[in-house]
Amino acid sequence: MARPAPEERFQDLIDAATRVFISQGYRRTQMADVAEAMGVAKGTIYLYVESKEALFELVIRAASVEERLPLPAVLPVPTPRPGTALAAVKSVLVSASGGMPALVAALGRRRVSDVRVEIEVIVRELYTMLSRRRVGIKLVDRCAHDHPELAATWYGGGRETALGLLIKYLEARRRTGRLRVFPDTAVAARIMLETVVFWAVHRHWDPAPQPMDERAAEDTVVAFVLGAALKE
Repeated sequence: MARPAPEERFQDLIDAATRVFISQGYRRTQMADVAEAMGVAKGTIYLYVESKEALFELVIRAASVEERLPLPAVLPVPTPRPGTALAAVKSVLVSASGGMPALVAALGRRRVSDVRVEIEVIVRELYTMLSRRRVGIKLVDRCAHDHPELAATWYGGGRETALGLLIKYLEARRRTGRLRVFPDTAVAARIMLETVVFWAVHRHWDPAPQPMDERAAEDTVVAFVLGAALKE
């Protein structure tokens, strides 16, 4: 008779696997690594999932929702069909891209009374969205190179979508004379996006982190972007 899988250890498995996948990437991660991070024997992992593919898909799904995943009704979770992880990644992207209504609304306006306020709202909204989804974003970003189809979806549907919107916005406001004229608007938009992404997401995995207040970090990023974008 198979041993039961303790429900209270399920979240421990999700947390440990997330840390290992982010640290090592998909290809280098072994089930033994996850078991070691969790502090259990490797056989315990197989009470919950049938394979590394099943574990990765489970971790992606967990990262795409705000609440914790419930213990699956069927254990161990079987190896998913091809494309299942890709669908979970798309869920992460949808939840992320849905968090930029201020930027989309700004692109629909021809006139704006205070461009400083408009840009601040856009940057804060982007920062908040990225920070809230940072685990899922970091996970997919770290593992995308091991999955060409994930990389195409992630970079094409995630980063390029946000970058395209920012380029359109900067070009629209530049034509009104409200912003600095950059040698290359696309480069300026990329600098803006990558600055926000680093401070909202990647700095949390800095091997030598600098202690700082979360709100102070956000406020400083906003002030930096405003100073770079606005005319003196």
